[in-house]
Amino acid sequence: MNPVSVRAPAVAGRFYPGELDALAREVDGYLAPQGPAKGKIAEAIGCVVPHAGYMYSGHVAGAVYQILPRRSRYIILGPNHWCRGAPLALMSAGQWLTPLGRVSLDTELANLLEERCGLLAEDREAHSAEHSLEVQLPFLQRLSDKFTFVPIAIGAADYVSLDLLGRAVAQAVRDSQEPVLIIASSDMNHYEPDGITREKDRKAIEKMLQLDPVGLLEVIRREDISMCGYGPAIVMLTAAKDLGAKRGQLIKYATSADTGGDRQAVVGYAGIIVS
Repeated sequence: MNPVSVRAPAVAGRFYPGELDALAREVDGYLAPQGPAKGKIAEAIGCVVPHAGYMYSGHVAGAVYQILPRRSRYIILGPNHWCRGAPLALMSAGQWLTPLGRVSLDTELANLLEERCGLLAEDREAHSAEHSLEVQLPFLQRLSDKFTFVPIAIGAADYVSLDLLGRAVAQAVRDSQEPVLIIASSDMNHYEPDGITREKDRKAIEKMLQLDPVGLLEVIRREDISMCGYGPAIVMLTAAKDLGAKRGQLIKYATSADTGGDRQAVVGYAGIIVS
């Protein structure tokens, strides 16, 4: 019997606590309602959540996760910051480890995706050091007793490729025997003054709330918005529209300056749910 391949955490102890109890306490704090409790958005199809260090963006991600319906299957799309491996890279077998334990990859769902999108490549190297997907797992681990997921790292890809992947994601979700939620991991504009970042992000968020993936890419290019996960967002929006999504909701927005960072060089964070 072959041993199960386990991906070790790449950013535990840096982007989030590396010790089980400390991580559980921190994530639970972000998942606790701030103000009046909001009901679950049961019809949610996908979301956009940030992936910075928890001290900066954990409160935005938590605001989204606390009102998402619990699922047993997820597709998590993230940017490939290190540009390693294939442009559209997934992993279909094995487990990912965090301080909270192991999470199994969803081989059946990954196979459905590979059947429907020939551009996807099996590539562990693309995921080996990437943080954008890893930082989502502790939130899901605190919300769900048991779940599986498919990680997809998106590097350089044109709009046609992103559109094809989005439609393949939609078809795989339709064909799944259990509900699947699509997570797009993205930070917003990077390293400009707070006021400029907020204005640029407002324009990109508007397109996402309108479920307009073409418009999102156009405004990012026109306004020079350094949104690192625009590819994952385009894929998620394309899939969600194909699955019948009608609206996007901005759950929370912040910049790194809101937690005490430098206001002259901030990063923006948006939490959005599409249903």
